[in-house]
Amino acid sequence: MAFARTHSAQIDLLSGKIVTVEVDTSGGLNSFTIVGLGDRAVDEARDRVGSALKNAGFESPKHKNQKTVVSLSPADVKKEGSHFDLPIALGYLSAEGIEMHDMSSAVFIGELGLDGSVRPVRGTLAIALAAAENGFKEIFVPEANADEAALVESLVVFPVKRLRDVVDHFLPEKIRIAPYLRSSILENEPAVETDFSDVVGQDSAKRGLLIAAAGGHNVLMYGPPGSGKTMLARALAGILPMLSDEHAIEVTSIHSIAGTAQSLKRIPPFRAPHHTASYVSVIGGGTFPKPGEVTLAHRGVLFLDEFPEFDRRVIESLREPLEEKYVSISRAKGTAVFPTHFLFVAAMNPCPCGYRGSKVKQCTCTAADLVRYKRKLSGPLLDRIDMALYVGEIPYEKLSAGGAVPESHNIREKIMRVRERMTARTHATGGIPKINGELHARELPLVAPLSPEASAILNESAERLGLSARSYHRTQKLARTIADLDDSEHIKPEHILEAIRYRPNIDSII
Repeated sequence: MAFARTHSAQIDLLSGKIVTVEVDTSGGLNSFTIVGLGDRAVDEARDRVGSALKNAGFESPKHKNQKTVVSLSPADVKKEGSHFDLPIALGYLSAEGIEMHDMSSAVFIGELGLDGSVRPVRGTLAIALAAAENGFKEIFVPEANADEAALVESLVVFPVKRLRDVVDHFLPEKIRIAPYLRSSILENEPAVETDFSDVVGQDSAKRGLLIAAAGGHNVLMYGPPGSGKTMLARALAGILPMLSDEHAIEVTSIHSIAGTAQSLKRIPPFRAPHHTASYVSVIGGGTFPKPGEVTLAHRGVLFLDEFPEFDRRVIESLREPLEEKYVSISRAKGTAVFPTHFLFVAAMNPCPCGYRGSKVKQCTCTAADLVRYKRKLSGPLLDRIDMALYVGEIPYEKLSAGGAVPESHNIREKIMRVRERMTARTHATGGIPKINGELHARELPLVAPLSPEASAILNESAERLGLSARSYHRTQKLARTIADLDDSEHIKPEHILEAIRYRPNIDSII
């Protein structure tokens, strides 16, 4: 009867946290206890570990007259998940006197099947990052999670199929597990699902989305049903620059924790929650805060189709993520802050029935219907949207034309060149490299100065349209992006006029 210690980790919001697994066995009546604020999945590890040990050729703790205590430390932090199964089993075998090599430099994660197999778990990348930050040299993960863990170059990754393989790895003169060989996954550029050329017509909307993608400007598309708003939004995600290595790992870690990805995400994420989605699922939250769609869209696109049909609480709660690029969720046990740096795209019909102003079908909405529909979009939210794009009906003769040559790749290259110019400009002024949509108001005089003529046009238009200070600055940033796309060093009057034309106006939308 003895004591043993192994190391594992768990998810703590959007990062990993090292957990020490201590196992003590002593004489007495048969019992198997796991302490350390474990949830139901952790508590059920007793039965999974017992059966896995038996079917791997070892004696199960359930069949011995002894007391087994497993402690997950720190004891005052709630433990969640099934990934403690593997370190518990290894700790138990070590405590039982099986002489294995030193395991102190390794982290172990994995759910055990009753037959002794090791099954995949969520959040492997975040756990691997935490292991590296805490000085561990090796990590043993389920074979299906090896790609994720291998993204952390400072760790030696061992893919595990069965519990018996891990035990043999640490026994003298046994077969050792071969380290996982990293692939060139960071160099791959996957194909996009929806190409820009797949959308027939809509040249004006495409021009607007090109500007939005280049400068990181929020967009509202409106028009009758079936005109291509959803398709345009999906194509927009395909013209955004591929994620850098750092951002790809950041995004993949978030999606790994949420259970929506187990491989590196090079394409910016595209999230499109249904309009019946709850506040918690979109913004995040819960008793133990979890990230919502606004965080899963981090570094990508958040698309809300049928925008006015979303719950008003959801719509209004988008104000902070759009402005601050993070969402803060406060609970009695603390506050969680999740990143929300996304390009926001919304789509809506011009009225409840969808056919106001249509040349094909007649609108059946009453004046009261239009007033109720208009009230769903508040002024403060529209103030945070830079561009309103009309997506009209397409002539039937255009729909029957042949397919066009794919163009998303070429557009993406152009956007990358424009963004390089933007970031170089902000860096040259002594600031942090940013694209135009991320600029602070105090940076505009240096990065986006206006000529007297352009300033006069903007001031006159702002007074006529009743623009707020936020809208004024957003229009200036939008004009800077339009000038960049035209390869112009200065913001010209025509750039200001085009930016003003995109300014959302509720009366023209509904």
